[in-house]
Amino acid sequence: MNRRQLIASTAAAAAVAGLPRAALSQPSGASMPQPPVAKKIPVVIEQLGRTRTDDYQWMKDDNWQAVLRDPTLIKAEVKEHLTAENAYREAMMASTLPLQETMFAEMRGRIKEDDSSVPSGDGPWLYYVEYRTGDQHPRYMRVERQGTWMSDGRPVTKNFVAAPTPQLLLDANELAEGKAYSEVSAASHSPDHALFAYAEDAQGSEVHKIYVKDVATGEVLPAVIDSATGDFTFSPDSQWIFWTNRDDNGRPDKIFRRPARGGETTLVYEEPDDGMFIGVGRTADDKFIVIGIQNQETSEARYIPAAAPTAEPVILEPRVVATRYDVDHWDDRWVIRTNADDAIDFKIVEAPTDAPAKANWKDLVPHTPGRFIEGLDLTKGHLARQERADANTRIIIRDRAGAEHEIAVDEPAFSLSLAGASEFDTAITRYTYNSPSTPTQTFDYDMASRERTLRKTQEVPSGHDPADYVVERLNAPAEDGELVPVTVLRRKSTPVDGSAPLLLYGYGSYGIPMPASFSTNRLSLVDRGWIYAIAHIRGGSDKGWGWFLAARRMTKKNTFTDFIAAAEHLIGQKYATAGNIVAQGGSAGGMLMGAVNNMRPDLWAGVIGQVPFVDVINTMSDTSLPLTPPEWPEWGNPIEDPEAYDYMFSYSPYDQVKPQAYPAVLATGGLSDPRVTYWEPEKWVAKLRPATTSGKPVLLKINMEAGHGGAAGRFDYLKEVAHDYAFAVWAVDKGWEAA
Repeated sequence: MNRRQLIASTAAAAAVAGLPRAALSQPSGASMPQPPVAKKIPVVIEQLGRTRTDDYQWMKDDNWQAVLRDPTLIKAEVKEHLTAENAYREAMMASTLPLQETMFAEMRGRIKEDDSSVPSGDGPWLYYVEYRTGDQHPRYMRVERQGTWMSDGRPVTKNFVAAPTPQLLLDANELAEGKAYSEVSAASHSPDHALFAYAEDAQGSEVHKIYVKDVATGEVLPAVIDSATGDFTFSPDSQWIFWTNRDDNGRPDKIFRRPARGGETTLVYEEPDDGMFIGVGRTADDKFIVIGIQNQETSEARYIPAAAPTAEPVILEPRVVATRYDVDHWDDRWVIRTNADDAIDFKIVEAPTDAPAKANWKDLVPHTPGRFIEGLDLTKGHLARQERADANTRIIIRDRAGAEHEIAVDEPAFSLSLAGASEFDTAITRYTYNSPSTPTQTFDYDMASRERTLRKTQEVPSGHDPADYVVERLNAPAEDGELVPVTVLRRKSTPVDGSAPLLLYGYGSYGIPMPASFSTNRLSLVDRGWIYAIAHIRGGSDKGWGWFLAARRMTKKNTFTDFIAAAEHLIGQKYATAGNIVAQGGSAGGMLMGAVNNMRPDLWAGVIGQVPFVDVINTMSDTSLPLTPPEWPEWGNPIEDPEAYDYMFSYSPYDQVKPQAYPAVLATGGLSDPRVTYWEPEKWVAKLRPATTSGKPVLLKINMEAGHGGAAGRFDYLKEVAHDYAFAVWAVDKGWEAA
């Protein structure tokens, strides 16, 4: 692109954004658009005898709670600055538009547009979701079941002369019509199949409305539930609906109940600790309704008998700090996954139905260090559990007599995921398998006969041959000698001599592992000669729960140094070259991006911080924000603990920005994001841009109509991925120099 085209595109972007041209004015003779200059209004903050100055605190809207629910209420000066930043980024990246369009077309071409999920049986019905060609959102469907299934312990057989006609329960495309954002976060039928409920987030703020539909009439019942988290369940008798309320600060604080078809609302439970998350569900055998209460390290469960759904909830075992447990019911006993008694990687215990307290817990699956029990699924005759070790997963099947066998895969890096059974009285469970090179396969598995049935293989309409790719697992030595797993995906034809550009992805928080899974989107980089790598760093649970515990609070920096160690190992093994790597991470992984950007800017050609949690010390000191009290166990409490304050401040990406040669940076966010508020990436960019001495661009992309997860539509989301990948290519190629 020549200089005239670039200037023209800048003016066009400003015009589209509704800005005067002066907002992106260029000095005479300039070859690039000039970035918006954020005004500085220094605010001195005194805390625990420490003082810090924040020049950009004004970017936080004082009315942020209202903005989450209605983004049009954003104050004018903030909207003006965000709009100018978006226009500047569009102008700077104008030369990437053809690449973005090409990548989007590639990504869309890899999606089977007229697709559907494998149906899940529940009594006389099979439930599934489908997409039609061109649909952005799913359609929720059911069809009468053929064959034999169990009902009240007895087999039921039904066959049809002609195939039954599918029934539409909800078309989320119609629900989204005319809205800038719409996402159905949860949908479920009542146990008697007469009602269908769904939770819609219409702002991206995760504040939901729950609608209940009479399936027979197609009528959406008039009693709409407002201000919900999206979490709900019907009672086993189908007469009641329970849901979780979201308060004005965006936190789950109460469980409510009302008649399923409408009626008086009753408070079931109110959590007094604003540092706890709460939710509600049913046990696998439908004998209890369970309220789960937890933060990052402590949990508690309360249960209500299905036979008395209006009864007061009973505490199963009182909460004890640093002890976690979650519960299910297996016909005649409670089954509990817990880290009690120093079971760092968790164990499974059982307890009598009428005496479930810890004093009566008996080991069912004992603790084994390094074998992290991630979760379990119960059916009448079997317990299936998913375990993780060395950044891979396996599934173990156990019958009531205690006999066990394993579903295993012999590959260096893969993702094996237990989907579980959709009904209790069955021997069939479901699982999925994929790897970075292998599309997802869905299997139904008979836990008694050990016979597996392939139900679906993910189709890639544009074509995909796993044999064209290589998947490898490396182990990078960390500073303290720990070995950090790194999953690598590349084409066979891509050389391992340091010449290929590499994208390194990481997360490393909350005990969330990064699976070595298949993604068609990544192929738009890999097929261009890139190497794609995932660093399974501490802070996640990739190597067990202890892997998580080794990088939180006062050891959080292990997350950052592990990521740097992964990059250095890739360089040492000739997979990459310093300065030719793009680092990417989102949310808490965006904090990782901010930290490694400060610590080792020389390693990166570009850094992509998606909805980045970078203003750590300010956010964790603001008790009005939705996630602050619940996350003190993860990060520490800088309001009360001087040691936590000092340690947090020492790595807080926003606070540690300093004059140095930073790589090209792209920060993204959503205006209605309740998890990482829009002003975090906005402030980070405002502080980075005058600090960098490299002359490389610092860009901001704020979705003015979405929240933490970005665009809701499946194609709109692909456009965001294509944008970020185009930035990666642009950063490596120094595209800003081509003007």
